[in-house]
Amino acid sequence: MTARDLELRVAGPDDAGDLAAFAEHMFRDTFGADNRPEDMDAYCGAAFAVERVRRELADAARHTVFAMLAGELVGYAQLRAGPPPAFVTGAAPLEILRFYIARAWHGRGIADALMAHVIDAADQRGARTLYLAVWEHNHRAAAFYARHGFARVGSIAFLLGTDPQTDDVMARAVR
Repeated sequence: MTARDLELRVAGPDDAGDLAAFAEHMFRDTFGADNRPEDMDAYCGAAFAVERVRRELADAARHTVFAMLAGELVGYAQLRAGPPPAFVTGAAPLEILRFYIARAWHGRGIADALMAHVIDAADQRGARTLYLAVWEHNHRAAAFYARHGFARVGSIAFLLGTDPQTDDVMARAVR
C-alpha cells in the first residue's frame, strides 16, 4: 500500500474509542523511551480518556481527520481554534494540536498527504496562519514541519505528568 491508497476522513464522536487507543499508542511510541513511565501514565490517563476524546471530537472548534489504509488507522491530525500564544502574530491563526503517523508508515508519503489536507481544512475554516508546538527534542518532527514551511516563532512550557518540558512553537502562512 502507498499514499495513493490513503483515505482521509473526518472523525466524529463515535470514533472516540478508536482515537483514544490510537492516540495513546502514538504518544507512548513517540515519547515513552525518553520520559519516566509515571509521567507518561499521568499524561496519557488524562489526555486520552475516552470520554474526554469524545467531547473533543464533538467540539466545533476542532477538526479531526483520520488517515486510513485498507480500513486501518495509520495516522491522525487535529486542528483547534482558540487563542494562540502572543508570539504567533500571523492573521487568523489556527493550531495543529496533534499530528501523528504510525512509525511503520513514516517516509511513505502519508504525512505529506495528511499535512496537505490539514492546510486545506485550515484554509476552508478561514485560517491564514497555522501554528503548532513540537517537543524541543523531537528533531524528526521539527524537520518535517520545517519542510512544510513552518518556522520557529517561540516556545511554551508543556507539563508531562510532573516533568516540565519545553515545546518549540512553529508557524507558517496557510497559503
